[in-house]
Amino acid sequence: MPTLARLLGLLKPYRAWISLSVVLGFLTVASSIGLLATSAWIISRAAERPSIAALAVAVVGVRFFGVARGVLRYLERLVSHETTFHILAGLRVWFYERIAPLAPARLMQFRSGDLLSRAIGNIETLQEFYVRAVAPPLIAMLTALLMAIFFGAFDPILAVTVIGFMLSAALGVTWLARMLTRRSGAAAIVARNALNADAVDMAQGMADIVAFNAEARQAAKLRTDAEALSRAQRAIGRVGALQVALMNLLINLCALSVLILAAPRTEGIVLATLVLAAIASFEAIAPLPTAAANLQTHLSAAQSLYSVVDAAPLVSEPTQPQPVPSDSTLHVENLRFRYADDEPYALDGVTFTLPQGGAVAIVGGSGGGKTTLVNLILRFWDYQEGLIALGGVDIRQLSAAELRARIGVVAQQTYLFNTTIRENLLIAKRDASEEEIVAAAQRAQLHEFIARLPEGYQTRVGEFGLNLSGGERQRLAIARALLKDAPILILDEPTANLDAQTERDLLTALYALMEGRTTLLITHRLVGLERMDQILVLERGKIVERGAQSELLAREGAYKRLFTAQRQWIG
Repeated sequence: MPTLARLLGLLKPYRAWISLSVVLGFLTVASSIGLLATSAWIISRAAERPSIAALAVAVVGVRFFGVARGVLRYLERLVSHETTFHILAGLRVWFYERIAPLAPARLMQFRSGDLLSRAIGNIETLQEFYVRAVAPPLIAMLTALLMAIFFGAFDPILAVTVIGFMLSAALGVTWLARMLTRRSGAAAIVARNALNADAVDMAQGMADIVAFNAEARQAAKLRTDAEALSRAQRAIGRVGALQVALMNLLINLCALSVLILAAPRTEGIVLATLVLAAIASFEAIAPLPTAAANLQTHLSAAQSLYSVVDAAPLVSEPTQPQPVPSDSTLHVENLRFRYADDEPYALDGVTFTLPQGGAVAIVGGSGGGKTTLVNLILRFWDYQEGLIALGGVDIRQLSAAELRARIGVVAQQTYLFNTTIRENLLIAKRDASEEEIVAAAQRAQLHEFIARLPEGYQTRVGEFGLNLSGGERQRLAIARALLKDAPILILDEPTANLDAQTERDLLTALYALMEGRTTLLITHRLVGLERMDQILVLERGKIVERGAQSELLAREGAYKRLFTAQRQWIG
């Protein structure tokens, strides 16, 4: 099975820990067998009333196996859990590293709750893969070998009998449990992903749900998801009960068979020893059906992860990236791009040059292709035709990470993490000094506001920055861009959804940010554009006008119509 093979491949870095845990698990089972077998021998021998000296060795053996069993069980649990935590951490890092190159283009097809479920819930499920699916079969094989040697020393027929029952339990019951949980295990993963996704949607959209009196519909949807998950889990539970019953039946049949076969072949005091040793050996077999029942859940969880990480990135990294040029001139020539082959072009024949240190604004209505252009420059997508060049080098020949290191972005919806103002700023420059942080905040006209807060830069901004106003969130985004100090600046609708006074104040901070930088402003708000060297009017993916604001206003073209319409609307 490819999925199983890939899962096992992820365990290779931890094989030393796994081997140690398996050995400790085997020794624990062997101690249990030794404890029961030795105890049975003492009881049988004591019935003959021998001298205490005749029982001394066996008494020491009982003490040894009793103490060893407890110590080894503790060590086995300690090592196995330590191994599990290492594997769990490794899986999380592996998943993050694999999906990072897919963002944002490939990840847009997944709901945020679905991704959260895969990144947390499915990986949490896989933490039991080693404990419940990998280690038990290895321990069982070592135990079966030990029993073959032990019973073979008395009689080969006894060895064949015990191994036969062990195989029946290990293979027969395990196969049955595996078959019966194939569908329910997969269904449990699907149902849990759906439940988590809908729960996240509900939490994020609670205000709108309440405003539109949709609580009952949302609750019904969650109830349906929960019932589907409960059905799958109940089916798995029924299989678990069945496999326990079958396992107990086989253990009792094995004990009875050993008793019948050993009675005429061995001495009386050995008979109980053999029977109890056979029963104790099933301690290693008992987890196997449960492991098989959980295996489908583990495989379904892994397949859910692989369905994300196996997606081919929409942006291809060059095999031998060119060095990023020091020249920050941005040249776009006959650029054509569409998101899918059956969709119209979002950009169709766009050509312009943004010289180093220059400032160009791209304006137009919604759906004109403005944000698409930003996504292409940042290499969130790769274009199909034309050219985007930085300093004369096609950006597709540059490392995406190195390219983005040269670009600072202030977006309309800058994501703020639910942590402190300081931590949100340090995303731009992790090793920034306190002086650099304060200087960036001052230039963004944010420092005085922060200084008035009781906790200053340690103030938490809340989820999505909801503890801040829209203007404060944008100033924080500007301060973040200032701290990054990149030579190229992209402003994507930086003043959208702000009131007029806040917009004017924010523009002052943006002009400070633009000084000495190559700036591309994307906006539908025709405010403050007199400072732009050139304005491009984008409609349906095509540039229909270009020029300075004074030139465009002197014409009776698209820009003049947009400008007049906005002034009338504001008035």
